[in-house]
Amino acid sequence: RIQSIAASTMSFTGTASRVARRLAHRNIEWSSPIFKGDPELSAAVSAFRAWTANAGAMAEQYAAPPTPIDFVAAKDSVRDKALVEGLEELYTSNKPAAETYEWSAEDRADKEKQIEDAKGRLAFTQEMIEDTEKELAFMQGNKTNRDISGADIMEMYPDIAEEVEKEIEEREWFKDTLGK
Repeated sequence: RIQSIAASTMSFTGTASRVARRLAHRNIEWSSPIFKGDPELSAAVSAFRAWTANAGAMAEQYAAPPTPIDFVAAKDSVRDKALVEGLEELYTSNKPAAETYEWSAEDRADKEKQIEDAKGRLAFTQEMIEDTEKELAFMQGNKTNRDISGADIMEMYPDIAEEVEKEIEEREWFKDTLGK
């Protein structure tokens, strides 16, 4: 009964990891230009994909319990039977404790701080995106053409008009084109 529970747990774990891998593959568009624009990022993405593929293969390989060792066949093929008997005794008597990993409090706090910092940067980035979209909509709505006069441009872009007037007053007509 314990073996069937362990086997069903291991098969469930394997199934869950396969489902997660499939969903991650579907939800992440690996061919997106964002992953190919920077050679360093492209190399990091390729390394990550190779690592996840290797982890998935190892998870499937070690999902099932190992097959029992055939000590009888080993005794028949080895001259030193006492050596095989000693290994068999060690194998049957050795029951190592399961390893458990505990996430340290300072590491957890550090990761939570990094997550909060990333959320703050995300909020700032979203705000910048909204401002940029508004500016882009304004610029697209106020495109210049042959029918627009200089006064119209000064009215649409008061900050540029102010800078131009200042440059005219200070006689700095070529300050943006010529070095000083």
